[in-house]
Amino acid sequence: MSTPLPPLPAFPPGFLWGASASAFQTEGAADTDGKGPSGWDAFAAQGRIKDGADASRATGFHARYREDVALLAGLGADAFRFSVSWPRVVPGGSGPVNTAGLDFYDRLVDELCAHGITPAPTLYHWDTPLPLDEAGGWLNRDTAARFAEYASAVAERLADRVPMWITINEPAEVTLLGYALGEHAPGRQLLFDALPAAHHQLLAHGLAVQALRAAGAENIGIAVSHSPVRAAGTSEEDRFGAELYDTITNWMFADPILTGRYPDENFAALMPGPVAEDLDVISAPLDWYGVNYYQPMLVGAPSNDALGDFAGVGLPAELPFGVREIESEQRTDFGWAVVPDGLREQLVLLKDRFGDRLPPVYITENGCSYDGLEDRRRIDFLDGHLRSLHQAIEAGVDVRGYFTWSLTDNIEWVEGAAQRFGLVHIDYETLERTPKASYAWYRDAIAAQKPGH
Repeated sequence: MSTPLPPLPAFPPGFLWGASASAFQTEGAADTDGKGPSGWDAFAAQGRIKDGADASRATGFHARYREDVALLAGLGADAFRFSVSWPRVVPGGSGPVNTAGLDFYDRLVDELCAHGITPAPTLYHWDTPLPLDEAGGWLNRDTAARFAEYASAVAERLADRVPMWITINEPAEVTLLGYALGEHAPGRQLLFDALPAAHHQLLAHGLAVQALRAAGAENIGIAVSHSPVRAAGTSEEDRFGAELYDTITNWMFADPILTGRYPDENFAALMPGPVAEDLDVISAPLDWYGVNYYQPMLVGAPSNDALGDFAGVGLPAELPFGVREIESEQRTDFGWAVVPDGLREQLVLLKDRFGDRLPPVYITENGCSYDGLEDRRRIDFLDGHLRSLHQAIEAGVDVRGYFTWSLTDNIEWVEGAAQRFGLVHIDYETLERTPKASYAWYRDAIAAQKPGH
């Protein structure tokens, strides 16, 4: 029998406890009620999902959302971070709004509110409407304007009941994996010519903030991935590679949002459009800032034995850095290093870099892939990261909440159903939900933080 873990330290009063999901990874119902195809639907149809998992069915959340909301209620979650499917709401990417698509999110929000759970929608979690993808996607400035129109339509329907909004999830991953390396949709391999996709996502974020506020939405943030970057060696090439990677993955998005400037003038010069004017829009004040954390990165000079970016994606030799495997006693089933203290480290880095410009922080994603129902390794992972998060709070970082990734197992993009991040197991043949041991642990951890416990 496993040794019980000691209770977590007390988090601040009002700390928000939640879980996350995204539309493409869970909803299914790919052509139901007028939904249009996304770039990811087209990418999956090309056979790009490694295990052949059926993303058009996914976990069946569209049909079974009440069951999953009941699981959230059983968890004692304060909030649920889900994403709205842009092609479900605006199938063409621009033009008419699909009322039936919006109706689904109306029902979902009502169901969450009926259970006392805060709805926290993400407006863009990688599922670009296919017509926009085919017109250039995030390489096209017009996509940012279309995103703002879509954000306005969603807010006009839901802002009366939604007290927390997320514009875009992980623009760095979209840029690097989708446009620079081609591992994710839309499968472009542009390397540094992918930089316009970064700028246009940032512009879309800023325009969406304006549109949301105009529609009466409040409490607006963004979810940005962050990882402490460590140099693989002491050579000048290693230091340069690590610093460049750090700039691209950590500060290319945070700096414009929080300071109104790009972290490097050379990158700013490569961005399209009226950059100075755009930065005024991009840096519109936020109510909070979301951090997605999974593992630190070890980076140095290009190397034949270098691993890929993010989940083992091979890096072309033309890039001036290489990603190595960081040392760790424990690894997830995805092969990612388990380094809980990296979360504290990254949050302190953000506070030191931005000072008063850093708004209150939410951890919008943190989780791990492990198989099995008796998932003690996931429990240990969550326990360690929450203790690290508490240390960051003690160090003066204003963290207001934590969303674990994810509520249920889901389609992990190109990895398919093989990587299981959920607190709840999904049988992909029957779509039956079975809470794992980590679900019970997280439920009890949340309950222990409530007043009067």
